[in-house]
Amino acid sequence: MSKIISTILIAVTVILNVKHFWDGLHLDKSPEALKMLEELNISRSYMPFMGIATILVSVLVLFPKTFFMGNLLNALTIVIIMAFALRADNYKIALIEIPFLLIPLVLIWLKHPLNN
Repeated sequence: MSKIISTILIAVTVILNVKHFWDGLHLDKSPEALKMLEELNISRSYMPFMGIATILVSVLVLFPKTFFMGNLLNALTIVIIMAFALRADNYKIALIEIPFLLIPLVLIWLKHPLNN
């Protein structure tokens, strides 16, 4: 059962990270994303780094040998977003990120489904 849950959470992680990567490439077409960046005082110059981190997470979590590092990087990027939100006194975004922070932590606990 834990292997099934782990597989589903890996799929969710990859899908969300690829979506965020894609949205980051097309910021001009997403007024909501631009508004959020402005609210959190995040410069557009951070976006390439966040994009690299999100696509790297998508690749790393797929393989058992890099699974832990991928989830660690995923949790770190979520904590960074939460820190920006708290710095901007936007508690709503920080609270919304909590369930997404739990995903990589639960994945680390469950381990990769192909791990022996």
